[in-house]
Amino acid sequence: MRFTSLVVELIRARPLLVFWIVVLLQAAMWLTVPLLLYRGPPGDLATALAFGREYQVGTDLGPPLAFWLGDIAYRAAGNHMFGVYVLSQLCFVVAFRVLYELAGTIVGSQHAVLAVLLTMTATAFGAPGLTFGPLVLACPLWALLLLHSWQILGQGRRNAWFALSIEAGLLLLTTPAAVGLLLALVVFALATERGRNALGSVEPLFALLVIAVLALPYLIWLVRADALGAPPWPDFFELHLRLLRWGELLFSLVVAMAGLVLLAVLNSKSVNWKPEDAPVIARPPVDPLAQNFVYVFALAPALGGSFVAALFGVDHVVGGAAIALLMSGLAVVLLSGEVIHLRRLRVLRAAWLAAVVAPALAVIATIVVQPWFASTEVATSIPASAISRFFGENFQRRTSRPLQAVAGDPQLAALVALGPSRPHLLLDATPERTPWITLETFNELGGVVVWRASDTAGTPPDAIAQRFPGLVPEIPRAFDRLVNGRLPSLRIGWAIVRPKAQ
Repeated sequence: MRFTSLVVELIRARPLLVFWIVVLLQAAMWLTVPLLLYRGPPGDLATALAFGREYQVGTDLGPPLAFWLGDIAYRAAGNHMFGVYVLSQLCFVVAFRVLYELAGTIVGSQHAVLAVLLTMTATAFGAPGLTFGPLVLACPLWALLLLHSWQILGQGRRNAWFALSIEAGLLLLTTPAAVGLLLALVVFALATERGRNALGSVEPLFALLVIAVLALPYLIWLVRADALGAPPWPDFFELHLRLLRWGELLFSLVVAMAGLVLLAVLNSKSVNWKPEDAPVIARPPVDPLAQNFVYVFALAPALGGSFVAALFGVDHVVGGAAIALLMSGLAVVLLSGEVIHLRRLRVLRAAWLAAVVAPALAVIATIVVQPWFASTEVATSIPASAISRFFGENFQRRTSRPLQAVAGDPQLAALVALGPSRPHLLLDATPERTPWITLETFNELGGVVVWRASDTAGTPPDAIAQRFPGLVPEIPRAFDRLVNGRLPSLRIGWAIVRPKAQ
């Protein structure tokens, strides 16, 4: 009697159930890691929340939508980072669900699950899963745009125009890369007969109107801030360096796809030379336009985003690695043919699990092991809540007022700005970046100035002392990281600027 793996039978009979099991387990894993090991927000998330707290139409960080949503999630969780981490995972769950829907309309639900499983191995390495911001929020919006674009181009569903217009407008309010992504969709539509027919109807005009209404406030801000236009072009003699940087960015995307490539190799005939009666997952033939749609949008964001990033000196793929890799799994499924043999299921299951779990293990190793072997500080080990609570409580005891503003070292000040009173962040070295508060307003409201102490007296750096004359430093406060390792305790120098009324 022939026995088939339970996993294969579930993929055949209940593909949507398999989807929800694997996606929710991955989301639970990435929620457990920060709750157990993170003492501070990763990356520049604290600064992003400080900017989002002001609800500006635009800042030098880019369009505002991601920062607004981050602040809302932070407040909804009682000023706890858990709300932001949940929002980040919701973005990926929605993106995978939409990808499953899109793949189901092209290759069927069974192959759609395989596409999602493969994509998860790539985004697990390439996407900033817990650093919520434009790169994370753009992923589900781009997935929705691809789904409704295919419904319009490939299925002739004219009612999808309204949803597409909303998503395009929100994407423009999320990332500067939205212009290039939307342009790629328009070029693809113009290059196909069905696309030209769809663009020739009246619905695109109404879609443009909706997009313009949604994006108009940010466009007005760009004009007023004189920020409309492309970054400066590189010098001609630097082009070879930019080309090398392009290669580095493309290589980083290839490394992020290492798990996907490994699974494809392990399942290929070349490494399975022994005869094996492997279970198969079949699908009906695919529309040639659908194949072109998948291949184009599996390659265009990766190639175009990395090239633009290298050309203008951006340190990451424009649009984010999540967008660049979103269609990679579906492209591999299409290249595999109408019948996919699942050879050596145990090996495939182990390799997939390793590819999905490895990034979380790398995060744990970085937090626990790195401080013992390197002198670099791990941002997530800094006790953000203890820092913000200490300075907030001391300011309130001294002045009988809640802390209203914080300045000094940008990283430390952003952490203090996460406190219960949500003080305004002043980047005093670059005050044009924080127009909601000036040095004069800071002195009127009063606040706390913080810096990394280099001596036991807590002497402020010369630059801070010049910007805040008459600053009287307090005794530095030492904070222990989650794991200090070879690093000394974090000593923070600080001073209180009393409100002018006092």
